[in-house]
Amino acid sequence: QGQPVESGGGSVQDGGSLRLSCAASEYTYCGYDINWYRQAPGKEREFVSGIEFDGTTNYAESVKGRFTISQDRTKNTVYLQMNSLRPEDTAMYYCKTEYAMRPVDDGCRPGYWGQGTQVTVSS
Repeated sequence: QGQPVESGGGSVQDGGSLRLSCAASEYTYCGYDINWYRQAPGKEREFVSGIEFDGTTNYAESVKGRFTISQDRTKNTVYLQMNSLRPEDTAMYYCKTEYAMRPVDDGCRPGYWGQGTQVTVSS
């Protein structure tokens, strides 16, 4: 309960595309905000993109214009569409439930990380 599950990673060529998914079983019930982060080997984890439950989005400068975050409340899933991928996008990508509209007493506990999904972009 509470931990989101990422999927959709893989290996692509420079300029390719991937769509990552972050599934959280209580996403719609709890009204979570969800952020995507990534961590490359030897580097700190960094923010990539986020979506508030009302649909407000934000992006790191490095991915603006290339990545698009979206939500499907019927599937309890947040997506990260990644286009024009570059070798520097290579990293493990994680999603995290950041905030819940419903309180803890309703069983909504944000702050959980998924296990990650690997994205590798080759030149």
